[in-house]
Amino acid sequence: MRLTTRQLNRALLDRQLLLHRRPLDVPGAVRRILALQAQEPASPYLALWNRIDGFDAADLDRAFGDGSVVKASLLRMTLHVVHADDHPVVHRAMVANLRASRLGDRRFTDTGLTRDHADEVLPELVAFASSPRTSAEIEAWLEERRGERVERLWWALRMFSPLHHVPTGGPWSFGAKASYVAAQGAGPEAPDEAVRHLIRRYLGAFGPASAQDIAMFATLRKPQYQPALSSLAGELGVYEGPDGTVLYDLPDATVPDEDTLAPPRLLGMWDSSLLAHADRRRVIADEYRPHVIRRNGDTLPALLVDGVVVCVWRPVEGGIEATAFQRLDRAAWTGLEAEARALRVFLADRDPRVYARYGHWWTKGVPSVETRVLRG
Repeated sequence: MRLTTRQLNRALLDRQLLLHRRPLDVPGAVRRILALQAQEPASPYLALWNRIDGFDAADLDRAFGDGSVVKASLLRMTLHVVHADDHPVVHRAMVANLRASRLGDRRFTDTGLTRDHADEVLPELVAFASSPRTSAEIEAWLEERRGERVERLWWALRMFSPLHHVPTGGPWSFGAKASYVAAQGAGPEAPDEAVRHLIRRYLGAFGPASAQDIAMFATLRKPQYQPALSSLAGELGVYEGPDGTVLYDLPDATVPDEDTLAPPRLLGMWDSSLLAHADRRRVIADEYRPHVIRRNGDTLPALLVDGVVVCVWRPVEGGIEATAFQRLDRAAWTGLEAEARALRVFLADRDPRVYARYGHWWTKGVPSVETRVLRG
């Protein structure tokens, strides 16, 4: 069966809880959507605001506090929020790449440090971090054991060690100075088993998807994902994409009708729905992609109309400024006004000027057919 781009769009929105806000608790929603990119502390909150009916930011605060959801370096070598039960297996699937990203880097090797140095101290570090430790505390502890060069050693270890970030306060739970604690639980011993699990979880949250999409999402190399994907072949459904690409999916997963209505959404920075596929045309047109996903990787707050990106947004004095890449009709603007009104209420007690430090992208210029301040 060949799927259209619009069908893939509706499948993505449905699985990412963007067709309807659902009455889920925070751990349940995070489990459903697998991973929320979290290099900007506000982003997981905005992601869940877009997905949970009646979302209260304090619920995510509590989930971080009780450890039911955790923040750690995982997919694409950056910070993500996942359900605590998913962390061990996702970390196991990713740890080889996380290690390579640091231990093979010249910023590490030029110091004279080796993989053996990191591996020697790793078990002791995990034991030391059985209770929360700041970076300064960990560096001081490393210096007692290793002496010099601890800054680069900790730079490497914090990427691939089984550690979570500990809430440190501020409007979005995590401040500028990070604190860490050892993760609980252990993933499968065999990396291929962990990769198989990750592929299943990915397809449930973002499928149908191609092998290239899987590789993009997890930054896995072909020798890592291909054997796992081949071993799953008998249990996965198979589709054709719009251009004939083979797409995989869970056998019991459904694809909504392409005429399913998609409400407007104001996504936060680095929303996972924009970054989970090699071919992102299901949610953002090629000509708009460079305006939203910048060369350095910054992914600007985006607005969805009829399920696809048509604008970027930022808070300004008196409202939410929407910079549209194409003409929108009155109904679209009315829907965006309602979402902007709700977003302003949500941000009011936390950070009304969220993402303000990324304003330089607008200063440099964002292509616009029309710009409006949505006052709500």
